[in-house]
Amino acid sequence: MVSASRVTVVGGGVIGLSVAWFAARAGFSVTVVDHASPHGGSRVAGGMLAPITEAWPGDEDVLALGVESLRLWPRFAADLDVPLSAAGTLAVATAPADAEVLDKLCAYLGAMGRSAARLTRRELRALEPGLGPLVRSGLSVPGDLSVDNRALLTALRKACEAHGVHIGRRSTVDTDVTVIAAGAWSRDLHPALRDVIRPVKGEILRLAARPGALPPPRHTIRAHVSGRPVYLVPRADGLVLGATQYEAGFDPHVTVGGVRDLLRDGEAVWPAIAEYALVEAAAGFRAGSPDNMPVVDWLEPAVIAATGHHRNGLLLAPITAHRVLALLRGDPTPEPATDHHSANDHRQAKEAPVEGSGER
Repeated sequence: MVSASRVTVVGGGVIGLSVAWFAARAGFSVTVVDHASPHGGSRVAGGMLAPITEAWPGDEDVLALGVESLRLWPRFAADLDVPLSAAGTLAVATAPADAEVLDKLCAYLGAMGRSAARLTRRELRALEPGLGPLVRSGLSVPGDLSVDNRALLTALRKACEAHGVHIGRRSTVDTDVTVIAAGAWSRDLHPALRDVIRPVKGEILRLAARPGALPPPRHTIRAHVSGRPVYLVPRADGLVLGATQYEAGFDPHVTVGGVRDLLRDGEAVWPAIAEYALVEAAAGFRAGSPDNMPVVDWLEPAVIAATGHHRNGLLLAPITAHRVLALLRGDPTPEPATDHHSANDHRQAKEAPVEGSGER
């Protein structure tokens, strides 16, 4: 730890802007270096804040950290004047094998002391009449939240500027501490991150409800369709449909196969989307790590990492910003139950991968 008054944050996504905002409010002089890639994970995101439905055996640290961060979200959103959707999540299955996956998730959540209510086909349709006939069973997770990721980015940028944060493509000022928060690109910014952070490509679609079409669902819907995960996150004028997941490096292209699969599986879950307008198809890069846990710690004197959040960048924004601010101040760090890993921890995890840490 070094004595710091000037902080440069490399990365202008939700993590970088949240860190910059927290630091500026605490009295630090902050500069954000943002290359504004259209493929940043914060921009190409569904906006789900859903640690419970993201849970899976072997990812207990991820679950604990996500639940802790979710508790911070109402205050975080209120301070930014960003609305949250509290309708919750419906996790649904369309085939017997998919239902078995949800049964396993439900049992795991029960063992972890988390609640998820089983729902029959009839109960699901009472909540969301627009669900397709292939949907056979599901779970209700009422505690999940969601947020419009692009509205969040705009609000964070305004909050940073209101607190004197300079945002540009390059830094022209001296700094005491650099915070690396460049998502998947962080791997190229420090040797300690090279073998820890990797890009995980994802494709999403944005759909607009046309006049006469059934409105989007009220809940976030996460589905398994013949073993393939798909989610539908409602927006005021339509929904976000996602997401594919590939180990494809920094390939920026939206593939025909990816669009086909998302539309096919999304229509199986919510048939009305056949009448929607396809307004955007985008590819982005999540910052993957070997055990799905972020790296939020000192890499060396004057350099902090805040990266490796994988699918949970939006969810973990407030707890990450609190953690980085504690590091900058030299305050005590969180208790181990909700602590983050160092780059060295991730190197060890890479040698012994966590079971079930792939796409869910």
